[in-house]
Amino acid sequence: MKYIEAPEIYGGKDKSLFLAGGISNCPNWQEELANHLNNEDLVLLNPRRANFPINDSSAAEKQIQWEFNHLRKATAVSFWFPKETLCPIVLCELGAWSMTDKPLFIGIDPEYPRKQDVEIQTKLARPDIKIVYDLKSLSEQIRGWANKE
Repeated sequence: MKYIEAPEIYGGKDKSLFLAGGISNCPNWQEELANHLNNEDLVLLNPRRANFPINDSSAAEKQIQWEFNHLRKATAVSFWFPKETLCPIVLCELGAWSMTDKPLFIGIDPEYPRKQDVEIQTKLARPDIKIVYDLKSLSEQIRGWANKE
């Protein structure tokens, strides 16, 4: 596995996965998911920075641009909806990418407050997607996709 964290730029052509999901006010689920996938031939694109420059007034725009660009570069997108936050931007991203044929993987903490909304909208837009409810199951779906030609 190769790991790219914002703001590092990914310009490769390898099979890649964008880790969409909560960043603020929630556990570092990205690290846990990356640990589950550490033996895969895959590039993980993680928007969660180890050190976000909170005092830099241009940091938010740069972060949003990084996410916008790397969602497009990624071969596939995984989504994780943690219980601690509503993830309004992630909901927006899910809506946008659900309207494409890009491979998507969706995991929802069983206590996520908008769980039913994500389930219903996903069923309507992408009935082929099987939603899972823990990070281990999400990693198993991703692993199955990563190992296909």
